[in-house]
Amino acid sequence: MTINLKRLKAERIASGMTQDEVAHRMGWKTRTPYAKRENGIVSIGADELAKITLIFGLPMEKITIFFEDNVPEKERLLA
Repeated sequence: MTINLKRLKAERIASGMTQDEVAHRMGWKTRTPYAKRENGIVSIGADELAKITLIFGLPMEKITIFFEDNVPEKERLLA
């Protein structure tokens, strides 16, 4: 499954949140764990993506917007 990291960042920005705000809502003390996921350094788990979807204010049915089959390699993270 491929996660569209560009879309992940775009949805965060559209929700008006910083990486720091998302990280804190995820329960992390710093933005680093979230930033590493958004930048493709660390894989995003299914539970994490579900929580991020809700943090962005999206209904769970919209979680599929983060999946694409034809995402350029530098914008994707294989999960």
